[in-house]
Amino acid sequence: MIPAGRIRWLRTCVPLLLLAFLSVSCGTGGIDFAGGGTGGTGISTGAVSGFGSVVVNGVHFRTDNAKKLLNGNEDKSGRTDNVVFAVGMIVTVQHGTADNDARVIEYRDNLSGPIAAMASGVDNVIVILGHTIVVENAALFGSLKENDVVEVSGFADNTGRIRADFVSLASRPANSFEVKGFVSGVSGNSFQLGPLPGDSAATVAVSYDSEAISVLPGGPEKGMYVQVSTGNRAPVGGVITATEIVKLTARTEFPEGASVDLEGLVTSPPIGSGKVLSFAVEGKLIRTDDATDFTGHSPAEIQPNTRLLVQGIENGGVLSAVNIIFR
Repeated sequence: MIPAGRIRWLRTCVPLLLLAFLSVSCGTGGIDFAGGGTGGTGISTGAVSGFGSVVVNGVHFRTDNAKKLLNGNEDKSGRTDNVVFAVGMIVTVQHGTADNDARVIEYRDNLSGPIAAMASGVDNVIVILGHTIVVENAALFGSLKENDVVEVSGFADNTGRIRADFVSLASRPANSFEVKGFVSGVSGNSFQLGPLPGDSAATVAVSYDSEAISVLPGGPEKGMYVQVSTGNRAPVGGVITATEIVKLTARTEFPEGASVDLEGLVTSPPIGSGKVLSFAVEGKLIRTDDATDFTGHSPAEIQPNTRLLVQGIENGGVLSAVNIIFR
C-alpha cells in the first residue's frame, strides 16, 4: 500500500544519464540481470511485480542506495520498498552498469480524482476526469464506489483507455485533482489531452487562462506531455478547466543511446514484413530488424494491445529493439 498523503506532481524530471556504450538488457528466461552501457546507466520502466528488492520487468533491483521518488518529487529513500511502492505501480528505474543497483526509482500515477461513473462487464470500467480506466482486478473493482477519490497507475491501450492493476484511495484536498497526458488539438486557450501522443485515441478537452500557464512560457504545444491540475470533479460541458499546467517528461522519452527496457501495450499495429517492423508501444515508435530476438514467438503475434517488454537502444526518438518479450 502507498503511504497516506498525496504529494504534488513532478515539476522537473530527474535528469537521465547518457550511455557511453551499447549493452543488451536481460531479465527473462530465469536470468535476473539488467544491462546498461559500460560506465553508464540503464533505464527500465514497467509494473512493479514484487519485493525483496523491487522487481520490475523480471529483474530484482537492489535499492539500498536508491532515491525513491513518489510522483517525482518526494524522496522516500528512508522507507522500505513495499511501503513506498505497491505491486501494479508503473515505475521507471535508473540502474547501474551490470549490477542491478537502482540509482533512482520514480513512480508517477496517470491521474488522481473522483470516480464519476462505473460499469461492470467484460471490462470493469471507471471514469475519472473524462478518462476511462479498465480495472484489471475484479476484486479491486468491487471495492470501489462512485465519488471515491483514487489515484490510478496503468498502461494506455490503443483506444486511449488506461488498463490499471493499481487503483488506490487517495488522500488529497477535496478540490485538487490531476491528470497527465499528451497535448493535441491546440486552439486558442484550449487543447485536447490524452494518454497517447496524437489525437487518434480518446482525449478530453482542457481550457486554461494565463494564470494556469504561469510556469509554462508559451503555453501548451502539440505533442507536449503535461500535468493538468483542476478543481473540477468531472468535465463540465465536456471540458476540464485547468488551474495549473506543468510540462513533464513522458516515461517513453529516453536520452539518445540509452539502453532501455520498456513494458507496455502495443498501441499501433506493425507495419512491414517478416522481422523488419515498425509499431508503437504506448505511442513510442519501436523498430525491429532481422537481428531482433522475438524470444520464441512469431512477429505476427504483435497485435494491438499485446503486452510486450521491449529491450533496445534509443536511436533518434525510436527504440531499436534487440529483444521482444511477450507478456
